[in-house]
Amino acid sequence: MERILQAAESMQKKARAIIEETQLIDIWSSIGATINLVGSLQTGLLINNRDIDFHIYSTPFSLSGSFSAMARLAENPRIKSISYTNLIEAEDKCIEWHAFYEDDENQSWQIDMIHIMEDSPYVGYFERVAERISQVLTPETREAILTIKDAIPAEKKVMGIQIYKAVIADGVRDVDAFWRWKDAQSDDGIVTWVP
Repeated sequence: MERILQAAESMQKKARAIIEETQLIDIWSSIGATINLVGSLQTGLLINNRDIDFHIYSTPFSLSGSFSAMARLAENPRIKSISYTNLIEAEDKCIEWHAFYEDDENQSWQIDMIHIMEDSPYVGYFERVAERISQVLTPETREAILTIKDAIPAEKKVMGIQIYKAVIADGVRDVDAFWRWKDAQSDDGIVTWVP
C-alpha cells in the first residue's frame, strides 16, 4: 500500500508543477475567466492517468477569449498539441479543449479545459461532485480507489467517477470486484452520481 500512496503523491506533485509551469490559471484569468480544478487531482485520487481537469467560466462567455487563452498556452514549448470541440449547441453547452503537455521525462499529460457557458446544466456540477467525494472519503475508501486505479491497464479506459461510485456507494474494494460491478452497470455517457 505504501508504494501506491507514494506513487499517487508523486503524480499529484508533478501535476501541480505542470499547472504552475504552464501558468494555466494566469492565462485564463487574463481573459476574465474563473478556472476551477476538478477531477482526480482535486480529490487527491490521481495516480496513474496523466490527466488534469479544469472547468472554466467567463461572463460573458467568449469564444474568441477562449481561443486567445489557448493561443497563449500554445506558446509553451512543452505543449505539443491542442484539440478543440465545439459543444455550444449540445446539451453540455461548452467548448472542450484538450492540450497535451510533454514533461521532462517525455511523458505526455492531457490537460482538459472545459469552457462552460452560463446556461449549461453542468455549471458548478463537477466542482460539487469533487467536493462531496473529498468530504466522504475515508482512508479505507481512498486506498481502495487508488489500488483499483493502479491495477487498471492504461489501455482500458475507465472513468474515475465509476470507480468512486463502486467503492463509496457499493462497497467494492478490489479490481476484480470492480470489473464485475462495471459489467452490471448501464453505460449511458456522463455519470451523474454524487455521494
